[in-house]
Amino acid sequence: MKLQRLLTALGLLVLTLLYAQSSLAQSRMVSGRITDRQGAGLPDVSVIIKGTTTGTVTGADGRFSLSVPENASRLVVSAVGFTEQEVSITGNTANVTLESATSSLNEVVVVGYGTARRRDLTGSVASVQAKDFNKGVFTAPDQLIQGKAAGVLVINNTGQPGGSTTVRIRGTSSIRSGNQPLYVVDGVPLSGGSARPGGNGAAYGNDGGNPLNFINPNDIAGMEILKDASATAIYGSRGANGVVLITTKRGRSGAPQIDVSAAASVSNVLKRLEVLDGNEYRAALAKYNQTSGNFGSNIDAFDAITRTALTQNHNVAVSGGNENGRYRLSVGYLDQNGIVKNSGFKKYSAGLTTQFRFLESKKLGLDINLITTQTDESIAPTSANVGFEGNLISQALQWNPTLPLTGRNAAGVDTLTRYPGSNTTINPLAQLQYYRDLARVNTILASVSPSYKFTNNLEYRFLMSINRQAGVRRGQINRLLNLANIENRGAAYTSNNERTDAQFTNTLSYNKQVNSNFNLNAVVGHEYLKFDERTTFVSGLDFPNNGLNYYDMLGVSTRANRESGSFANPTTELQSFFARAIVNIQDKYLFTGTFRTDGSTRFGENNRYGYFPSLGFAWNMSDENFLKGNTVLSNLKLRLGWGRTGNQEFPSGASLNRFSLNGNPYSVARTNYGNPDLKWETSTTSNVGVDFSLFNNRFYGSVDYFYKKTTDVLFERTLAAPAPAGRIWVNLDGYVLNKGVEVTLNTGLLNSKDISWNLGGNVSFLQNTVSGLAGFYETGALRGQGFSNVLAQRVINDQPINVWYLQRFEGIDKTTGQAIYADNGAKSYAGSPNPKTLVGISTDFTYKKLTATLNMNGTFGHYLFNNTAATVLSIGNLGNRNLAKSVLNTDAQEAISSAPAPSTRYLEKGNYLKMANASLNYRIGDIGRTFRNVNLTLTGQNLFVITKYTGFDPEVNTDAGANGIPSLGVEYIPYPSARTILFGINFSL
Repeated sequence: MKLQRLLTALGLLVLTLLYAQSSLAQSRMVSGRITDRQGAGLPDVSVIIKGTTTGTVTGADGRFSLSVPENASRLVVSAVGFTEQEVSITGNTANVTLESATSSLNEVVVVGYGTARRRDLTGSVASVQAKDFNKGVFTAPDQLIQGKAAGVLVINNTGQPGGSTTVRIRGTSSIRSGNQPLYVVDGVPLSGGSARPGGNGAAYGNDGGNPLNFINPNDIAGMEILKDASATAIYGSRGANGVVLITTKRGRSGAPQIDVSAAASVSNVLKRLEVLDGNEYRAALAKYNQTSGNFGSNIDAFDAITRTALTQNHNVAVSGGNENGRYRLSVGYLDQNGIVKNSGFKKYSAGLTTQFRFLESKKLGLDINLITTQTDESIAPTSANVGFEGNLISQALQWNPTLPLTGRNAAGVDTLTRYPGSNTTINPLAQLQYYRDLARVNTILASVSPSYKFTNNLEYRFLMSINRQAGVRRGQINRLLNLANIENRGAAYTSNNERTDAQFTNTLSYNKQVNSNFNLNAVVGHEYLKFDERTTFVSGLDFPNNGLNYYDMLGVSTRANRESGSFANPTTELQSFFARAIVNIQDKYLFTGTFRTDGSTRFGENNRYGYFPSLGFAWNMSDENFLKGNTVLSNLKLRLGWGRTGNQEFPSGASLNRFSLNGNPYSVARTNYGNPDLKWETSTTSNVGVDFSLFNNRFYGSVDYFYKKTTDVLFERTLAAPAPAGRIWVNLDGYVLNKGVEVTLNTGLLNSKDISWNLGGNVSFLQNTVSGLAGFYETGALRGQGFSNVLAQRVINDQPINVWYLQRFEGIDKTTGQAIYADNGAKSYAGSPNPKTLVGISTDFTYKKLTATLNMNGTFGHYLFNNTAATVLSIGNLGNRNLAKSVLNTDAQEAISSAPAPSTRYLEKGNYLKMANASLNYRIGDIGRTFRNVNLTLTGQNLFVITKYTGFDPEVNTDAGANGIPSLGVEYIPYPSARTILFGINFSL
């Protein structure tokens, strides 16, 4: 039997080899290079044998190699941003020069669970490809699209490397639930969270970090931003805040190729606040007749804690294969030092994408994607929750500039200066030396997707994915630091967090040009998602200094001051059924219908399922006879869309009775009262849009108007007496309304062989209103001396979300030196932190081998509260701590006893226009036979900001949430923003 099996296997092997040899005899290899008009090789260009699905993709230098049948006569060459071409196959070479297509209707875009031609879209979709991304040092993909799409607000909340971002697509819709968009990576929807543990206790950094840090921006091929319900309803309960589809780079056919990029950069503080130097401080003491506070020196404490920071970013990718199987393996290393000493971010990443095709018919496919990452953070002590004495930035700004930071004791040993007679003024160098806060997150995002094509038009696909994250965070404060409750004690903690997300998706898609007048693109599917998260932590006080890290010996902390705990989120499960059909009639009339139903364990048993339909219609008016042949109007398309989407970004188990266990022996306490009637927060959106292009596509753009109404707003409230004490999640009466106009314009000003110049921009006009609430809700916690329990923002009827309610400042009384407030200090409406206008500007100019690129972004029509100026640098500091120069430049001499107050005095317009990045790229081309497509790049990031805002950076959003309601527009002693100069090189081997 064994011999029979062996002979059978050998016979099959011989037959296979003979078949392969005969197949090869009937085909030939065709190779070539795809370039633009300047002769630069174009990567990721699709090269398909006409009439088949067989093809390949060009490498980084534009080269390709493809096995074609002997009877094949033409190739179809296409790429995003270029006009599709058909070329004849003559011999074994095919070199093609592609022309820029400023608005290609045949461009294929990702639309969720499939793809579609841009000409077939009825929804509002913005596409940003790798060549259009922002340039510079970035840790996460959301930073790449800042200013690139109309209606999309991206705020870097902090300058901390790896820090969090705020992203809003078409405004803020929810009062308490999440407002971040849904991110989908290669078909895998992310949960929106991270396993990075939060700082245990207020003394440690409270910025949550960016949950997208595990993705290497260098591995991203493009992103599609789905904005209206016609486009996002396919994601149902998770599409209310918009959807960002991230597509990573694919493998390429041909001989193995190595793509290398390396970059190094230097960073410095973008802006320094103007505080008094030693001489100015002495003059201020004399002006106010102060007899103490002069120690004779002139030092700059802020300069002492900051540095010129170095960053290196290196990436290597290997790709190759043929039409039967392609692969791309990439590795990346980012080491970003922060401009604040002892802070930084490191990322080690690896990615693998493969596409295999089996059987003679190539109908059986298998795609495998893998992203694995480790991030290491050293987090600066810049928490907003620690008061002025515990924040490093505050310590440096307030340090008396006449007092040296270091000195020598009687034994001649260098020491850190301690402020005489004060236990609340901390030497910032001591904070740096005695403080540690370290976080590490390991992430694996893996997916396996087999598929089978029953016909060229009908395909079944199964996608199984797992997103596993494990995070650990350790912190300590040495007992030598003179912080209250820390000095002579010391503190430490360690925390571990695990997240596991699983996905199983089945789709059946049909895409066929039925006849010359009818095209159908349809998909139906089922999806099951599961999310688990759990946390453990231990913290303690009272440690000896024996050379070991406190967090490595938590067992020696005093038992009475040692705490431990664990938490497990109730498992969330989401089951969905969905369908979409896109119908194209005569290339003129387009219809899109989408329906999704979601069942989620987060909701009450009476409203477990939600239903999310959408309809879209588009009319390609330029294909009508009355517009055909128009020499000015190249394209005109009208789009109409309507749909409903949902939001379930609130705590797991919110509809259930939840309890906590405390103590030993333990006691049970109710933390949440169940609500079986809790239902979906629903957004209903209408969209009207026009796409157009003029002068043979030299000038093109779009205009959209949207109207988005969010009802059944999810909210957690405290039960009122006589009910038992506790909290419950409910659906509020009333609604949140977002509406606005988005305009996108692009033009190719010049386009010749040696010179090209493209200019593009977008502007959005947004309006947000809350109506129908019973009463109002407060948030916006302001901090610092004199600001105890101060909430400055309200969610109130007939105003935007989180508007400012403050005392109205009317100046300084020239007699008393005290501040004057209108209406006896009563709070009143003082403006909104929500920008009314968003602007993005991009341009690129190419002359032969040199290309210059500029990207700018800005926001207008909103107000920021400068909490730093209000409580950190006030006149009351004089004699002990430093203060802002502006305080001494008022018309009236302000009394030192004038206590700071939360008023409009520190409310400033947040308008700004920022040169986000400017880049020069010189294309050397090939060097010998080894180095191909060599490019040198010089980039400046955050070069300048045009603004009247007096804080560090108008692009800021310190976490000032209260009562579980997020805030917007507060700046409180944040980690400063950096200006970066980067030099890079990339090439292929």
